[in-house]
Amino acid sequence: MTQVETPAAPRHRLVIVGAGFGGLVTVQNLRNVDIDITLIDQRNHHLFQPLLYQVATSTLATSEIAWPIRHLLRKFKNVKTLLGTVHSVDTTAKTVSTLDGETIPYDTLVLATGARHAYFGHDDWEPFAPGLKTLEDATMIRRRILTAFEKAEREPDPAKRQELLTFVIIGGGPTGVEIAGTLADLSRDTLKGDFRVIDPATARVVLIEGGTRVLGAFNEELSAYAQRALEKLGVTVHVGNPVTACHADGVEFAGQSLQAKTIIWAAGVQASPAAKWLNASSDRAGRLAVNPDLTAPDHPEIFVIGDTATVANGDKGMVPGIAPAAKQQGAHVAKTIKARLAGDNGPKPFRYRHAGDLATIGKRAAVTDFGFIKLKGYPAWWLWGLAHIYFLIGVRNRLAVALSWLWISVTGARSARLITQREAAEEDKPI
Repeated sequence: MTQVETPAAPRHRLVIVGAGFGGLVTVQNLRNVDIDITLIDQRNHHLFQPLLYQVATSTLATSEIAWPIRHLLRKFKNVKTLLGTVHSVDTTAKTVSTLDGETIPYDTLVLATGARHAYFGHDDWEPFAPGLKTLEDATMIRRRILTAFEKAEREPDPAKRQELLTFVIIGGGPTGVEIAGTLADLSRDTLKGDFRVIDPATARVVLIEGGTRVLGAFNEELSAYAQRALEKLGVTVHVGNPVTACHADGVEFAGQSLQAKTIIWAAGVQASPAAKWLNASSDRAGRLAVNPDLTAPDHPEIFVIGDTATVANGDKGMVPGIAPAAKQQGAHVAKTIKARLAGDNGPKPFRYRHAGDLATIGKRAAVTDFGFIKLKGYPAWWLWGLAHIYFLIGVRNRLAVALSWLWISVTGARSARLITQREAAEEDKPI
């Protein structure tokens, strides 16, 4: 009698869209599980976003805060990496479609697609006030900053020269504060002696925050210290009046016009269109309101994490859109998937553990708030640096970043002051 072999059950298919903190941690926690994982991202690199502003301000090189996804996952035999842009999800057929026409089936889907900058209904401001979310954003902002000094060196009109040497940062959260402090250091320390006509130290750095204080997520004492530290560096800080207009010649706020040729947006974010893909409701920032276990409403097979989701944090408000939160969500999703594969399909609510808030102000000051301990000044700067170096990937990058910071702290010199990839509007124009 011939024995008929029973075909092996198909392996579970997990598709993850987005190789940011949440998506990458999900993959790492499932690397030894007997499933097929497809990771899709529109870029070929994982980016350490907390240090992106340091690329924009000539402190670090792009390769020091970004790593090829394929290299990071090269030893994970159950992971397939695809470079592509997702444009839709068919929840009935359980497929994901990309712009180049590929359709990828899934049994479980994780949307970790992140966010972009948002202009609160004023998208026409973006050409004049670029935000900072990608390496392309950072190198473009770096180009605008450094080109402004070069143009000022050749500008004979004092008024126009001052416009070129005026830098406006909109948004007083950690990113805005960190950019403002580093820009002040760049102009008053790093560029000292590099020019013959202009004095870079005369550059004006202006930080505008619509709320009542900078670093609104920190306690009032640390927030006040941050503002004093910025002002000590020469930054002009305006709070309590949001910007009402951005244009090629500057910004308008509090009934006044400020002439400036370089504007940087650090005031808000807009989630990816994941909510639209699932035909689900979202908040004003486009974030999908997920269930306590991070699944999409009516779709237990779909998880939404990171900046793409809005998640309740018990009676403490909402889970913040920061890297540690996304990493914790990725780990939770991986744990839930493992449990389901083992036959445990019960709901598992996500519990966020807030590790603390950190922000640096220039090259020798910072504020850190861990609840039980609050630091400011140079000790906080050391703690901020150690924390960020710890979360970088690879010994080489940790050493490179540590040495760069040490060198800048001692000498003020920044080695990443390169003007690259001139904008299309400037290609045929002299600097």
